[in-house]
Formats: sequence, structure tokens, C-alpha cells
Amino acid sequence: MAATDETGPAGQNTTVPGTPPPAGPPADPAPRTGARMPRWLPRAMVLALALIAVFQLGSWAFHQLTGLLINVLIAFFLALAVEPAVSWMAARGVRRGFGTFLVFVGVLVVGAGFVTLLGSMLAEQIIKIVEDFPQYLDSVINWINNHFHTELRRVDIQENLLRSDWLRNYVQNSATGVLDVSAQVLGGLFRLLTVALFSFYFAADGPRLRRAICSVLPPARQAEVLRAWEIAVNKTGGYLYSRGLMALISGLAHYVLLEFLDVPYAPVLAVWVGLVSQFIPTIGTYLAGALPMLIAFTVAPWYAVWVLVFVVVYQQFENYVLQPKLTARTVDIHPAVAFGSVIAGTALLGAVGALIAIPAVATLQAFLGAYVKRYDVTDDPRVLGHRGSGGSGGSGGAGAFGRRVRGLWAQRRPEDDAAGPSEAGAGAAGAGAPGSGAAGAPGPGEGGTAGAS
Repeated sequence: MAATDETGPAGQNTTVPGTPPPAGPPADPAPRTGARMPRWLPRAMVLALALIAVFQLGSWAFHQLTGLLINVLIAFFLALAVEPAVSWMAARGVRRGFGTFLVFVGVLVVGAGFVTLLGSMLAEQIIKIVEDFPQYLDSVINWINNHFHTELRRVDIQENLLRSDWLRNYVQNSATGVLDVSAQVLGGLFRLLTVALFSFYFAADGPRLRRAICSVLPPARQAEVLRAWEIAVNKTGGYLYSRGLMALISGLAHYVLLEFLDVPYAPVLAVWVGLVSQFIPTIGTYLAGALPMLIAFTVAPWYAVWVLVFVVVYQQFENYVLQPKLTARTVDIHPAVAFGSVIAGTALLGAVGALIAIPAVATLQAFLGAYVKRYDVTDDPRVLGHRGSGGSGGSGGAGAFGRRVRGLWAQRRPEDDAAGPSEAGAGAAGAGAPGSGAAGAPGPGEGGTAGAS
């Protein structure tokens, strides 16, 4: 039993000399340090970084070139505006470049003459204001002294004004801002030269530019591009020409009124009204009429009322008589759409957007109109804003009920009104009998005989 006990679990671990030890349990495989990266991932990351870099570069370039792009846009619309005149001269044998030069010289002469005339008027009015300023100041001081029992004097007011810190600071700031004003003037001249140069090239090389654009498009797209270009030329040129003519008529009309009322600065105010009233749609006339009303009020309060009445009447005449005749074939868009387009253009591009918004919207409307299918409109009165005559309710139902009542009343026999209930029933029975003549409308005598029988 002792030997048996020695061959227990402890004895099982002993090995026989000369034999290899038993193999232990299989060892765990070495742990993997990480999964292998897909081959497409590095290229995708490089492509994403490249796209982000290109987007950032494009955004930076766009913001840096915004001024140039706006100048090119202005030049393009100016070229569209002078395109009809250049094409008219080219059709009569004039070289397109020379014709464009003549048109630009004419525009420059007219613009320079207008600026010179307006500048001389403004200079004369400013000199007159400066000369009459002491009289205006004396009248204001006398009115204040009489109504408020004060003892103000013009000399004291002038001395206090000349010695004030506000005037000294204003003069110093104006002196330091001379360089800024000069830089802005030079920048404006450079921008004007850039716009003129681009617009000249666009107008002179219009056919070449259209040919270059169409050369990269299929024939169907070429026809659409050429059609859109022609619509843009017609709408832009027509808009500027019609607005210029209406500005001239408006300025002349208001000049006659202001001269008749003996309002000062009448020529300058007439030019102001003509320009503002036409190039700001819908409410431009009222905005332009505010300044003449203010100047007329200084002459006499009733003059301001007369100016207001004339502005309102002329606005109605322009909206319903003058404007439809001049813009029927050029820019035919709804006033609300025009006003909304001007607001949107101003929000996007400022004053430039306000000027080009209406021809741009008119061009887009005319171009998209060819792709909109239209149908004949029904004769329903509701199309004209009237309530319908048919239907189950409303005035239509009441009209149908009234017609049925009138039809039943017309079918009543005249003798039924004079006879009693029993006789009326007998008469109705006799009327339904054959040969009683119920098919026609019996006369009074025939009805009595039929009822008695």
C-alpha cells in the first residue's frame, strides 16, 4: 500500500531517465501590433488636403479680385448698352473698332458737358448761398429774439463758432485727411479707366468674343448663348435709353414748375429729380421730390404743398401714360419685381447692383420665358377678380336659387291667382288633360272656359 501511495499524483510527474520530457501546452501566438493601413487611404487624405488648399486659394483670390470682377461686370453691361449703336454703325460700313471709338467719344463729350454744366450750376448756387448766408442768419436770429425774447447777435455767434474746439478739430482732421481724399480720387480715376478699357474691348471685339465662347460649346448650346446675348443687348440698351429719355422729360417738367414757383436752385433740383426718379424705380420720384419740397418750404409753406401735388400727379402720368409707351418693348417687368431686384442688387453689389439689377432681371425673365409653356386662360370671372356665378355656395348659389324661383313663378297660370284652392286644383287637372291647350300659353278668356269645363 505504501508503494501504491508513492505512485500518486506526485509520482506521475517523474520521468524515466533517457526519455524526452513531455511537451507542454501550446504557447499563445505573438500578439499583432496593428492592422495594415488600406492602400487608398493615403491618396484620399492627400486628395482631401489638396481640395481644401485649392478651395482656400480660390476663396482668397476671389476676395482679392472682387473689385476687378465688379469692374468687369460694369464694363460688360456698358458694352451691352452701346452694342446697338456700334452694330448700327458697323452695318453701314464703319469698322467696328472705329465705331466703338466714336460712340465712346460721344458718351465722353456728353458726360463731360453734363458734369461741367452741373458743376457750374452748383458753384453758382454755392457762391450764392455763401453770399446770402449772413442775411439768412440775421433773419433766423431776429425770429429767435422776437419769439423767445433773447438778445443774440450775429457777431457773437460768429466769434464763438470760430473759437470753438469743434471747428479746430474739424480743420485738423480735414488737413490730415487730404492724402486719403487724394488716394480715393486717384483710385476712382483708375477704376473708371479700367471700366472704360474693358467695355471698349467688349464692344469692339463682341463678335470675336461670342465666337470664342461658342467654339467650346455644342451647336444647341451655341444657339442658346447667342439668343441670351441678343436678349441682354436689347434689354440693357433699351433700359438705359428709355430711362435717360424719361429722366430728361421729368427734369424738364419739374424745372418748369420750380421756375414758375420761383424756387431757388431750380436747375440743380431739376437734374436731381430727373436722375434719382428714373434710376431708382417705383419710389424714386418721391425720394427725389423730397429735396425740392424742402427748398420750396423755405420760400413759402404752400409751395411745398404744390410741389408735392405735382410730384404725385406726374408719377401717375409717368406710370400709366409715359412709361408703358417707352418701355413696352424694352423692359417690361412688374414694378414690385423691379423694386425687389433693386433691393437685392444693392445688398449684393451696392450702387452698381442697383443700376444693373433691372436689366439683368429683365434679361433673365425674357430668356426663361421661352422655356415656360403657357395655356389659354379660362373665362371664369374669378380670373378678373370677380366672384364666380356658379357653385354651391356664396353669391353663385344665391344666383342659381333666384333663377329657379323666377322659372317656377313664370310657369304659374294667371287664373290660379284669382281662383280658390279647389278651383286652382281643378284648373291644374284640366290643364293636364289632353287637348286642353296646356301646351301653349292660354289667354284670359280661354283659361276661364277651360277651367269651367
